[in-house]
Amino acid sequence: MHPDQTGPGFKEFVILMALLTSLVAMTIDSMLPALSQIARELGAEQNEQQFVVSSFLLAFGVAQMFFGPLSDAIGRRPVIFIGISIYVVGSVFCVFAASFDEMLIGRAMQGVGVAGPRVATMALVRDKFEGDAMARVMSLIMMIFILVPVFAPAIGQGIMFIADWRAIFSVLIGMAVIAFAWLALRQPETLPLDRRRPFSAVRIGGAVLEIFKTRASIGYIFMSGLIFSAFVGYLSSSQQIFQEVYGLGELFPLYFGILALALGAASYMNSKLVMRFGMRRLCRTSLISVSCLSIIFIIAAYAMDGRPPLILFMAYMLPAFFCFGVLFGNFVALAMEPLGHIAGVGASAVGSISSLISVPLGATIGQQFNGTVLPLLAGFTFFSLAGSSSCSGSNTRSLAFRSSSFLCAPSHSCPWQ
Repeated sequence: MHPDQTGPGFKEFVILMALLTSLVAMTIDSMLPALSQIARELGAEQNEQQFVVSSFLLAFGVAQMFFGPLSDAIGRRPVIFIGISIYVVGSVFCVFAASFDEMLIGRAMQGVGVAGPRVATMALVRDKFEGDAMARVMSLIMMIFILVPVFAPAIGQGIMFIADWRAIFSVLIGMAVIAFAWLALRQPETLPLDRRRPFSAVRIGGAVLEIFKTRASIGYIFMSGLIFSAFVGYLSSSQQIFQEVYGLGELFPLYFGILALALGAASYMNSKLVMRFGMRRLCRTSLISVSCLSIIFIIAAYAMDGRPPLILFMAYMLPAFFCFGVLFGNFVALAMEPLGHIAGVGASAVGSISSLISVPLGATIGQQFNGTVLPLLAGFTFFSLAGSSSCSGSNTRSLAFRSSSFLCAPSHSCPWQ
């Protein structure tokens, strides 16, 4: 750790960073049990409630492009404060939304706002720690963070037992205000003036251009976008699948949380396996595995009129999610490896480009929901096969895993990570 006698102690720092980071997952997952009620009250048409998820994800992905370089120019704290302020305004917009269009505007503002603390928090950790110490901090933050998607839908469901869906946004506002005040009172700025770089559209554009010229980077970004498209399709339609297809009602958060644990387990196992087998081999194995599983299961599901028993659906989704958990972080790390000299702005650009690929494609999958699981399975099958084909056909050189810090880099492709 860099010498710094001010600010919170180690445990307090980790908890504060985890709180700031968890706003993303809380904002996505706590709303899922309320989507059908939001749609009915605000007059959304068939499947349009899915845009409550996809509008947030798209705005969140694109905004990273600007908040990363901005944090290098004005410091980490100001960017977090700006982002949380935008987030709170968007949340208030959602609380008082009188139409579905107003809800989507508020959700987009939430997505833009939360990108600030998401990007600047990771940069703040890198400012304050390095090497093994940084790896330790990020591991602890991720341990806390992984629990959020497990419990967030249950929190949303619990709030709806005593209030309506608007109260969920009020709770999110409360979380944001607490994080804002905590950071303001306890955490000093970590980026000194002599290390700041001017905010420059030319610099951002140059980074994007370099990424597109770097064959390995753009290839892995493309594959990341394809795989995450399937996951966005799941996030968009999970409430309808579990509550409408399988009639789980208030048990929806339980099954959603079980699948979230599969992602967390994959992240943990990947940290152990990547040093032995390398990222590229793990990605190839995971892609082939999820492709084969998807082909087999979509055939079986089609034979069952698109409504396989819940136990079979979960038996497919758990290993599929485990494979996705391996892919998310590794694809971003592989994309970033040739971009070490532009790591900050490069990470923001990688996250934004992959989001521009995945969110529209994933939203398209969700919009095909027809009362069966077939559209989701078709998305899983198509995009995993496309990713496998891209990976197998790639002539990029084998990229060795050179630094454990890649395991701790923020995965901008997956909002859960």
